[in-house]
Amino acid sequence: MKNVYFIGIGGIGMSALARYYKQRGYDVSGYDRTPSELTEKLESEGISVHYEDRPDLIPEDIDETLVVYTPAIPKDLGELVSVQQKGYRLLKRSKMLGEIAADGECLAVAGTHGKTTTSTLAAHILTTSGEGCSAFLGGISKNYGTNLLVAGNDVIVAEADEFDRSFLQLFPEIAVITAMDADHLDIYGNIDSVREAFRAFASQVSGTIILKYALPICECDTKARILSYSFTDSRADFHPENIRTDSLGHVIYDLVNPLGATVRDIRVGIPGTVMAENSVAAAAMCLVHGTPAEAVREAIDTFKGVVRRLDIHVNREGLTYVDDYAHHPAELSAAISSLRGMFPGRRLTAVFQPHLYTRTRDFASDFAEALSAVDKLILLDIYPAREEPIEGVTSDIIFKDVHAPEKVQLRKEELMDYLKAEPLDVLVTFGAGNIDRFIDPITKLLESR
Repeated sequence: MKNVYFIGIGGIGMSALARYYKQRGYDVSGYDRTPSELTEKLESEGISVHYEDRPDLIPEDIDETLVVYTPAIPKDLGELVSVQQKGYRLLKRSKMLGEIAADGECLAVAGTHGKTTTSTLAAHILTTSGEGCSAFLGGISKNYGTNLLVAGNDVIVAEADEFDRSFLQLFPEIAVITAMDADHLDIYGNIDSVREAFRAFASQVSGTIILKYALPICECDTKARILSYSFTDSRADFHPENIRTDSLGHVIYDLVNPLGATVRDIRVGIPGTVMAENSVAAAAMCLVHGTPAEAVREAIDTFKGVVRRLDIHVNREGLTYVDDYAHHPAELSAAISSLRGMFPGRRLTAVFQPHLYTRTRDFASDFAEALSAVDKLILLDIYPAREEPIEGVTSDIIFKDVHAPEKVQLRKEELMDYLKAEPLDVLVTFGAGNIDRFIDPITKLLESR
């Protein structure tokens, strides 16, 4: 095999695989629907990317070409249809990751939220400890500027994505499960099916599972040892005590754990309780793996976070701008709660772009409840991603039930002009769609104030 071709190369998981094969010396190229900062980075790294559905641009040598695709692309895309008809070897992204992970000692992080930060921090701990790891991440690490780390050993950190049951391609030695909320109901149908999939994932873990305390997985679901973690419940195997906060909002705690002495004075490099909870999960995973406690403490302190996860872009007296990937009600509630703790007493304005018609339909009232916790909501239209419109499903079905003190609906084309005249204290942008295109313009606007 000489060539690896990616259909949907601009996705966060796909781009990590593209980088992996490029580093291994293969000719890598691919298609994506629209240019982005990520595809521009891939091109700068020597990977050819095009943005039109062009089957003629796929390498012609069928026997020497592997084609990888993401289930997020339309089934009738010309390139996908063409490779199917011509008989190329064709793998889903999740299957490809599963094949890579099967060759090493896999540490996987699953969960309907929290998995990207937790897996990225675990990879940072292993890297700074000197052991190293290869890591396939669901976000861009701010410590390393990439979603791929490559090391010479066989340790692999992987984000285990529940979408399309992708994580069932992984058979990790150690796994963390951070949350099992209802999500991707267009795939699963109901919460029971979501939980069933997570139990199936748990059954594939060979060594230790580290669960967020009280998640519904038990010994009957897996042969692995089960341990628990929590930031708030001292009954968990891994939990903090002596929690305090420094003057910059960084949480400091002592980590009680079942493997040895309490790890004292862990300072989380990113402010906020959400990051602190994720740090407990990452610490637990690495301690179970055998990473020295001192290396765990030092790495958590130097962690810079993940792009678009409580990502602070402006922070000066009286004006703060934060961007976050939250696109599920539970994620929004956690992020808003964390922001309230980070910036107590300040006025919080949130811009939210709903992601997917099905998710908006399934969780409209939950979105409204979560967003009612801000001081002002600016609600944008739904970002459709892979979906066609659903009759009667618009941002209106969220907006009507929001009880924030102030709220307004805008088209995304109106946002920048609106913000120019808006008095702001703490501004946060939320969403998994193309709201990230506003990060730089908003940052420049606020820096000019």
